[in-house]
Amino acid sequence: MPPNRATTDTPCPLWRRLLALVYDLLIVVAIVMVVGLLCQLATGGKLIRTGATTVVPIWYQALQGVVVAAYFISSWRRGGQTLGMRPWRIRVTRDDGGTPTLQQALIRLLVAAAPLVLLLLAPVLGLRATLWTLLAVWAGWFAVAVFDPRRRALHDIAAGTEVRRLD
Repeated sequence: MPPNRATTDTPCPLWRRLLALVYDLLIVVAIVMVVGLLCQLATGGKLIRTGATTVVPIWYQALQGVVVAAYFISSWRRGGQTLGMRPWRIRVTRDDGGTPTLQQALIRLLVAAAPLVLLLLAPVLGLRATLWTLLAVWAGWFAVAVFDPRRRALHDIAAGTEVRRLD
């Protein structure tokens, strides 16, 4: 695809990216709630069993992951912007300014989401310690952008993408 002429060569500052991420977090919560509601309706309200332990079906967790992944990948592929990026006037691009390829979007998503594997430690470390560890790892993922001349986070470097400001 040809480069988008509305995108500048100015890398996006980290603070702007993080605020856009907060906006996207709200969108993701809404998506998860809608998928959860539909799954509860489809299972007659017996999706999640509670008792001594809570049991969440693996198919439901996978479905939530696929739907959230589809939101990000389709947004990046269709114009380079998620809903959270639009008000902050930033977009994900290839190095030449064009829209990321499907492969780049997938790599970007997988590397950005990789720290979620730490949630498997919750039974051992406890939920609080696991969440703090997860937050620290993600901070490291984004801290790379402070030192990179093009302000790329770790997932951008891995995917060959960057986040740029719009005119």
